[in-house]
Amino acid sequence: MSESCSKATEIVYQLYGIHKQIMPKFERCTGIGQSRLDLLHKLYEDGEISQTALQKEVNIDRAAVTRHLKQLEEKGIVSRRKNPNDNRITFVRLTDEGYQKIVAYREEKERFIASVLKGFNEEERAVLSDMLTRIEHNVEKI
Repeated sequence: MSESCSKATEIVYQLYGIHKQIMPKFERCTGIGQSRLDLLHKLYEDGEISQTALQKEVNIDRAAVTRHLKQLEEKGIVSRRKNPNDNRITFVRLTDEGYQKIVAYREEKERFIASVLKGFNEEERAVLSDMLTRIEHNVEKI
């Protein structure tokens, strides 16, 4: 095997390994998983939204969204209500407590990101972002 091929393999495994490390550490630091944070962030941006539209916006399967929202509702972070004109449609919104939580989660997420990128200057961050974007596009084409 050529040296460049083994280096390429090493890079892909490094990306995979970083992903495996980041997700549980992110959850421990922020106190919430990325999927739930995505849901809450979308609700923070949009206010009230139908559960179906929310599911499409965050690109999480329907069953997972329902499960996450049920648990978040039990914790008082979101509220759900049926559309009075069409019982098949459920609207979701953050509660007052949910707004407070998402602000705290976002602050913790920023601290986590700062820790991950500690020691990288703005130019290095821009180069890394460009490289990762190119990798992402390559993966999408596969």
